[in-house]
Amino acid sequence: MSVYQATASAPVNIACIKYWGKRDTKLILPTNSSLSVTLDQDHLRSTTTSRADPSFEQDLLWLNGAEDEIKPGGRLETCISEMKKLRAAVEAKSPNEPKLSEFKVHIASYNNFPTAAGLASSASGFAALVSSLAVLYKLPATPSQLSLIARQGSGSACRSLFGGFVAWEMGTRADGSDSLAIEVAPREHWPDIHALICVVNDAKKGTSSTSGMQRTVETSELLQHRITHVVPARMRAISAAITARDFDAFARITMQDSNQFHAVALDTDPPIFYLNDVSRAIIALVVEYNRVSVAAGGKLKAAYTYDAGPNAVIYTAKENVKEIVSLIVKYFPQADAFKDPFKLFGTAGVGEGSVVEGFNTNVAKKFEVGAVKTLIHTRVGDGPRTLGEEESLLGEDGTPKTLA
Repeated sequence: MSVYQATASAPVNIACIKYWGKRDTKLILPTNSSLSVTLDQDHLRSTTTSRADPSFEQDLLWLNGAEDEIKPGGRLETCISEMKKLRAAVEAKSPNEPKLSEFKVHIASYNNFPTAAGLASSASGFAALVSSLAVLYKLPATPSQLSLIARQGSGSACRSLFGGFVAWEMGTRADGSDSLAIEVAPREHWPDIHALICVVNDAKKGTSSTSGMQRTVETSELLQHRITHVVPARMRAISAAITARDFDAFARITMQDSNQFHAVALDTDPPIFYLNDVSRAIIALVVEYNRVSVAAGGKLKAAYTYDAGPNAVIYTAKENVKEIVSLIVKYFPQADAFKDPFKLFGTAGVGEGSVVEGFNTNVAKKFEVGAVKTLIHTRVGDGPRTLGEEESLLGEDGTPKTLA
């Protein structure tokens, strides 16, 4: 008997121009366009296996081994049913194709990083879901077309359908048919962009992105200014910076937009606080690091950005990563040795960290061990990957395998 199954992985993306606010909550249509960097799946990814079988009695989904409810009319059901519609269209054109659109599906998904901790787990998760179903159903769809469906699961998921540098165009149509992701530049265009993720808190956040942004839309006057006057110009400017590989401009715009996003959160009534003292100290360190560079006749060398949570993502060119890791470790001692995937520090390791010459060490205080729980060093990466049967997450009975 045939087994109809496919496994795919999809990356995390971290926005430089932030998405915050929906003009349609059901279709997840944003109030502004956004732009992100896709991170390397070798370090951060969601992997999903989808199987269709006539013996399955209902659609089921497991996340990290635990069953996740597929609520009627909810985001999971929406994505699955939209993908089944695309499969039905394939079957209508090719009568000999098996009627997979009529079978129930079992789906297992696994994140190799904390869920709901501000690391865009829902973005990679829904992108992997849609990607695995697209392979299972043999859909002739482009990443942009698939992004229309992934967007309805999690807005930023549409950007995880591409590698490199990705724009989510807000669109203007009421049905959302033009609110999709496009590639600004592939990973190969600017491959030496690296990212250091400082996991400040890996617990589930107090105010979810969904409820937070809706409150902002309803109460923030600053958001309206951002939507109308600020974001369109920034989208053009950062796209030009990426095309020109101009890190100085890229960094400036990225930090400005992170700052304004959190200003909009503060302008919400009641205010939303996603940053904490550790987050603000990391900002101070990056600002001082850049000041030293500019004072010496150079340009900006690092860019911080924060999504809806306290975790920092620091973008930089590969040549500066060693200095930045040393700086962060000096102020935020680590309980465990820094995982050095690119072998920057050799056998000596980071040690106690250090600062560059001319750095004002009084811009922040040294924190206790654990204030930054872990550091993840990664880089710009590729889009969704189709994986082999050996990486399937489902056992022969259609339930999740026990992962080692």
